[in-house]
Amino acid sequence: MPIYLYLDRRTFIHRLHPTVKILAIVGIFWSVYWVDNPIALAPLGVLLLVAAQFTRAWPNFYSLRWLFILVIFATTLTWMIFYRQGKPLMHLGPLFVSRASLEYGFGRGIKLAELLATSVLFLSTTKVEEFGFGLAKLGVPYRVGFAITLAFRLVPLFIDSALTVVQAQSLRGYDFSSGGLITRVRRYVPVTVPVFMGALRKANNMAMALEARGFGYSARPTSYVHYEISPLDIGVLVGIGLLGTCYFLIYYSGYGAIAPR
Repeated sequence: MPIYLYLDRRTFIHRLHPTVKILAIVGIFWSVYWVDNPIALAPLGVLLLVAAQFTRAWPNFYSLRWLFILVIFATTLTWMIFYRQGKPLMHLGPLFVSRASLEYGFGRGIKLAELLATSVLFLSTTKVEEFGFGLAKLGVPYRVGFAITLAFRLVPLFIDSALTVVQAQSLRGYDFSSGGLITRVRRYVPVTVPVFMGALRKANNMAMALEARGFGYSARPTSYVHYEISPLDIGVLVGIGLLGTCYFLIYYSGYGAIAPR
């Protein structure tokens, strides 16, 4: 089971400057933020699909396919309960089904799915070291940048520790799969103790390793990675800027909103 999302495909998106990638994800988040209409969100979704196809990041999207489906379905269902605008088509218990509630809920689901897709694309094309380098070039203090990138390392570490403990207990005859859902969940509770103990031990070893390497001694540490800004990076930045401007204009003109009817 892969615990890292990065895929070494060597496409032009992989070769972009890390700072450009960070600004690109911020620009896409900005664009998604301003609109609620699913029709207005469709071009951005097509752009993300093209990027996923070009970077060959479909294995990551396929492994998270149920999360995308759950996000869209649950969000649409939730807003049909709380967004009571427009002419009702039917009432199904607490559900207020109208054209406006359907469009608004589905649009919100698409927004969350596009935010998730952007994050998956970023993690599929960017190494943790590149992310830290990009944050440093944006002026983020290196201690803060290290803390942010450390989260990307610790989450796979916890997952790997949990998988190791589960496999070891399964080899000893501990059954995780039989019984109902509640029973199976309860059987995973004893696993949390060795997982957290192992994680704390690794965190302590990491702290000692950082102290041994002089972490925090210099306010401006050196880096073994270095990237140059290319014309392609400038072109991508211009494109992201135009994309964010277009979506802000869509919001400002009112075409990005859901009109109750």
